[in-house]
Formats: sequence, C-alpha cells, structure tokens
Amino acid sequence: MNINFTAPCLLGVEGIVAQELKRLGAENVSPENGRVNFSGDYNILARTNICSRYSERILIEMGKFTAKTFEELFQGVKALPWEQWIGKTDKFPVKGRSLNSQLSSVPSCQKIIKKAIVERLKSKYKVQWLEETGELYQVQFLIMKNKVSIMIDTSGSGLHKRGYRAVSTEAPIKETLAAVMADLSHIHSNHIVADPFCGSGTILIEAALKAMNIAPGKNRDFTSKHWGCISSDIWRQEIERAISEEKQDALFEGYGYDIDQNALELSAANAVKAGVGKKLHFAKRDIKDFAMDFERCSIITNPPYGERLLDIEQAQQLYKTMGERFVQKSGYSYTIISPDEEFETIFGRKADKRRKLYNGMIKCQVYMYFKNNA
Repeated sequence: MNINFTAPCLLGVEGIVAQELKRLGAENVSPENGRVNFSGDYNILARTNICSRYSERILIEMGKFTAKTFEELFQGVKALPWEQWIGKTDKFPVKGRSLNSQLSSVPSCQKIIKKAIVERLKSKYKVQWLEETGELYQVQFLIMKNKVSIMIDTSGSGLHKRGYRAVSTEAPIKETLAAVMADLSHIHSNHIVADPFCGSGTILIEAALKAMNIAPGKNRDFTSKHWGCISSDIWRQEIERAISEEKQDALFEGYGYDIDQNALELSAANAVKAGVGKKLHFAKRDIKDFAMDFERCSIITNPPYGERLLDIEQAQQLYKTMGERFVQKSGYSYTIISPDEEFETIFGRKADKRRKLYNGMIKCQVYMYFKNNA
C-alpha cells in the first residue's frame, strides 16, 4: 500500500528533514515551508516515526482540495476514503488551523469536517451511529489561502518527546532542535562534543544518539502502533532494524558543564534513560573556566539569554566571556544558538556560517565557527 505522508518540521530545517527521509527509504520526498511531503508503505510509516530525529510528527495526507464554502469543505472531506483507516468503532476527533482563508472559523470547520467523516463512515459501514470507543485516529486540517489539507496523525505525542526527558531544567531546548544543531555540527561516531551550558543535557544526548546511530523513538509509543490495520510484526521489524544499525562501539564522548548541580544530576539521569549514559560526563564549571584540551572538539551550546533566563545585560556578558574562552584553534568548532542580533559583535567575531531557526516561538540564529584563523 503506497501512502502519502507529510512531516511537519521546524522552520528552516526542511532540507535536513528531506535528506533524512530519503536515507530512511521514503519516496517522492518534496520539501515545503515547514513540512516535507513523502510516500511509502506501512514499514516507512513505522520507520520514520521510530528513526526521524528532525521531524515533529508523521501525518498521513488524506487529501487536498480548494474550499471557499462550508458545502465545498463538507463534500471535499466526505469524498476521501476514511474507511481505509478508521474502523466503525474507532475515535476520530478533529483539530486544525485556518490561515488567510474565507473559512476562518476553526470551530465551524471542525464541526463540518467531523460531520462529513461521520456521514461517509455511516454510509460505508451501514450503521446509524458511530460509538467511537476504539483506537484513536486524530484528524488534523490546515486551511491556507482556501487550500485544504486533511491529515491523520500517526505519532501521538510530538516526535521531540523521545521519552528520556521526563523532567527538564527551566527553558530547555527542544530535542528536535538540539538534533538539528548536532547535524549542523557534522557530528560523527568518533567526535568529542562539549556543552558549557548543558542544562538538562539535551544537546549532548542528541549528539550522542546521532553519533551512535540510536533511533530516537525506539523506546516510545506511537498512536499508530495500536491501529488494527498495521501488523505488530511491522513495528517489531522496524525496531529490530533500528537496533541492528546502532554503533554501540562508537568512540564518541560528550562533556557537559553547568553551574547548577541539580541540572548536572538531571542531565546524568536523562543520559542514562536515553541509553548514552556511559558516553557522557558532567561536571560543575563556570563559563569563565571553560577550556578543552583534546586535539579535536565540537562545542555545541544554547547559552541562557534575555528572553529565557537572564536579563539582556547578563546574557551579553556571557557572550563576551564565551568569545574569550572559545578560542580559534585547529580541530575545534563552535555552534551557538542565540536570538540576540548583536551576538557576533559582543562575542567578538563574525560567524563563518549562520542559519536562521526557531527555538519555540523565538527567532534565533545558529552561529557556526569552524575556520582556524588564529
């Protein structure tokens, strides 16, 4: 069965997601703004949920059409093959968004879409009512400039919820964004990585998962794992496939520093939960004392800043100290995310490369320093 999917992702990482999906065996991979479309079978559905580091979730694309009236919306939804997925006892709540469209009332759109699916299923299953006591099929819709996209969510909780971070420090970085930073830093199995503001350890854990090729979703649940239409054998096969590709003997090592002892203990606990505890080392250290004496090292960090934890003045003093401690030398690279447009000036040098990304709703730049100009 060839299924059309779409993978929503953080703005600015569509290309990274597209490359990953191709590596995982997806077909017809096509990036758009904030999402990547692709196709595949049930194995690809399971594999992308288990293995994707950068996607926010995996959605089945049920259909696309134009609708400027509620009647057009109703008929467009009703024409879709819902019975291919939703059984006569299954639950199918509806949620979504409408942007720059004539059908601007989200609650009204929800009601119309729900009604259309109900009518289709009642007709197909020849029943008078649907009890909705079975498995969950979360229907999502997006109406943008009168173009309607209707989807079913296969993931459940967002894919950034890997399962290792039950508790986190204040203002943590999202796991998918941390994984993107590790990708931008070209982390491989023999890398040494350091984070001088490690917080709950997310960046180091994601770098370790990437270096060891551990699937980020191998220990979590997905809504579609409980669907009757997908054999449990498929999920078992894909978990086994993911485990067979791990690099448990990777030479990767990670070093995390923070001034908060509680954060360090939390980082260590999260690392153990993620299965990378033996590869990561944590110690209390101020940024003023930061130094690494390895021949090669990649520093990846999300320093505190004014909109998160510190006032602007304190944050900028940190950047100045970082500029002094992050010395230019052969074999060293620095990847830093910050929303401060004055970062390069305060840090003391222009980045070799920049990338615009979002940390939650905050527009940031990832500043990359890798040239040895010393």
